[in-house]
Amino acid sequence: MALSEALQTAESGNVATIQPLSREVRRQVEMRALEDWQPEKILNWAVENFHPRLALSASFGAPEGMLLLHMMHEIEPASRVFVLDTGRMHAATYDLVDRVRDRYGKAVEIVFPQADEVEEMVRSNGANLFYESLDHRKRCCYVRKLAPMRRFVEEHLDAYVSGLRRDQNANRADTPKVTIDSANGDVVKLNPLADWSRDEVWEYVEQHDVPVNRLHQAGYPSVGCAPCTRAVPHGGEERDGRWWWESDGTKECGLHVTEEQSHGSGI
Repeated sequence: MALSEALQTAESGNVATIQPLSREVRRQVEMRALEDWQPEKILNWAVENFHPRLALSASFGAPEGMLLLHMMHEIEPASRVFVLDTGRMHAATYDLVDRVRDRYGKAVEIVFPQADEVEEMVRSNGANLFYESLDHRKRCCYVRKLAPMRRFVEEHLDAYVSGLRRDQNANRADTPKVTIDSANGDVVKLNPLADWSRDEVWEYVEQHDVPVNRLHQAGYPSVGCAPCTRAVPHGGEERDGRWWWESDGTKECGLHVTEEQSHGSGI
């Protein structure tokens, strides 16, 4: 389902306009009152407080997102999920989107970058600019992921769910389970799996037969854009296959990095 169609469907279902956080919800977030809660309890709280202006942000390239999609569907079958279609994704990722539609009967909301911004970037720097420099790679991530994410979240959501885990890399080590996302319009961001290990994630996936990206079986622990992701040798770190030509071990596209961490660039 195209984004415009999904939003039309949401509007027909009486999706409310953006609402300010209640005093109690803000208190719970600021006091980190949910830090000891299990993922299902956090998601129940989120559905009660934010549905239908709550959605899962899933890349369809990591088992965490698929696990959360399954949990949210069990709690609320009408729960929403969106994916950022950068235009450079693996075929296996698009296949998984279709599998999710078939299995859960869920309208996956597809969020695209602005065509004119992509055209200008490619015209100026080439289609594979990300290999040339870190600045060019960050620009590509910004145009294809960060800017579309911010537009979508700020306009259509009061809260969103992410699959971040603290042990994925150094940038994520202090990830709270619930926070205010100042980079995306001060909406609530939920990270229910923050204290889970990768083994715990896969145990849940296998127990519940959750559909995942088939590239995981080909040595891709994390699947991003096709030109920027490769398989990782057995025993390698989860994100070693992302932007492998860069030496920084905390490599990020910018979706989950604060402006302070990225020296004010927001990416």
